Amino acid sequence: MGTSAAVDAIGRVVESAARLGVELNEDEAREWIAAMAVEATGGDVVVDVDSGVFGHRATMLDLQPQELERFRRIAAIVGFENRENVTTALALSGSAAQSRIHSYPADADFFERIHITADSREAACAILADVIREKALATTAGPTHRLWEVKFGTHDTDVVKNGIPIAAGSPMSWTPREIDEGAMAVELPDGTPLTVGWLDAAREPGWCKLDWVVADPSRGQLANASNMLDPTWESPDGTIIPLDGFLDPYFQEVYLEAESMPLFEKIIKQLSTDAVDEYVAQLEKEVAKYSTKEPNWGKVARRLYNIFRLTGHYAEAAYIRELFDEPATALYQVAALIRTLDEAAADGSPFDSEVLVSQTDQLIMSAISALDGPQEAVVVSHLLRLRDKLSGRREGERDDEVSGVREATMNAVNDYFRERLLAIPSISEYLDRLELERAG
Repeated sequence: MGTSAAVDAIGRVVESAARLGVELNEDEAREWIAAMAVEATGGDVVVDVDSGVFGHRATMLDLQPQELERFRRIAAIVGFENRENVTTALALSGSAAQSRIHSYPADADFFERIHITADSREAACAILADVIREKALATTAGPTHRLWEVKFGTHDTDVVKNGIPIAAGSPMSWTPREIDEGAMAVELPDGTPLTVGWLDAAREPGWCKLDWVVADPSRGQLANASNMLDPTWESPDGTIIPLDGFLDPYFQEVYLEAESMPLFEKIIKQLSTDAVDEYVAQLEKEVAKYSTKEPNWGKVARRLYNIFRLTGHYAEAAYIRELFDEPATALYQVAALIRTLDEAAADGSPFDSEVLVSQTDQLIMSAISALDGPQEAVVVSHLLRLRDKLSGRREGERDDEVSGVREATMNAVNDYFRERLLAIPSISEYLDRLELERAG
């Protein structure tokens, strides 16, 4: 985009933002756009000499260095160690890697490359299974954390687990108890019992991800911490093969240790020369899905931001950047943290009721600040009942309160982002084009 075109674009976006009541500072937006343009003339990977972190140039502009100490404390729980035949590279991802622009972050998202050298794919998958199980068992529970789920393996047939149908090709979800026992019990659709072993899951690792509830002392609250893995196998002839069938790009990651640079460079050399185009195409598919089939306009906004900043639509990216800072986006945090609270309150939790009640109070205040009218009344009433149950003042299951809060807050988030995205002509036209392409 030329200089005059960029000036015109940001001017139009600022005018539209003002009409919507979005406080987009034009000078700050132009400064960010200028920084993006300068970075675009350099290399793709930027290293911060002071902190030792590194990542894609666009992502590094969204990092808040002051947050690194907090994330490194959590990394001590979620990160994997190098061992014989296994080399790792841990990074921040998602909103954690964009801490400069997310005023209301809900989760601590991590991403880790797990690179395995072995004589065969089968041996590499067995090593991966051992590494993940060892990590899960070591971090099942502690004073500041609790493991609640691990994704590992792919169902090769339709099954039913706990009364819920699961289609073939879906990821396997493991509880800490199942991991400890090394097996999970499911049923075939006709009711025949079936036992799936941990090593059975290793044949097709698929989507590998671990989730914990962690105490976050710097924020005085609990958080969901996740680590999504990108496992790769290096064969004896030096060929590198992704064990989950897909080599993840690096456009949303900030790597925490300079020592992991050699592994990072080795892996990204395997990416296609069209990696950016392929990444954007994948994000566009997700935008189409979350704006139509499975409406979640918060996810649409996050993906559009990443698309626009990588494709030179800086004015639109600057506008979406500002949306993440608006008070209404605190509801996204409420929707995510309510699940975290529910998991933290499960039997055997290391977190006492005072911590849970205190966090519920914070969510109540966030809801009051972001909502009004009937929506506020619904969300706050659910949160108050949940607070009573967490404190022991009221008995009963928490499902109604948790689902009620999530549904009401996500409806409000959807309304907020949908209205503000579609009100910008260039963004609306972009979404219309994606819809036409999908329909065609």
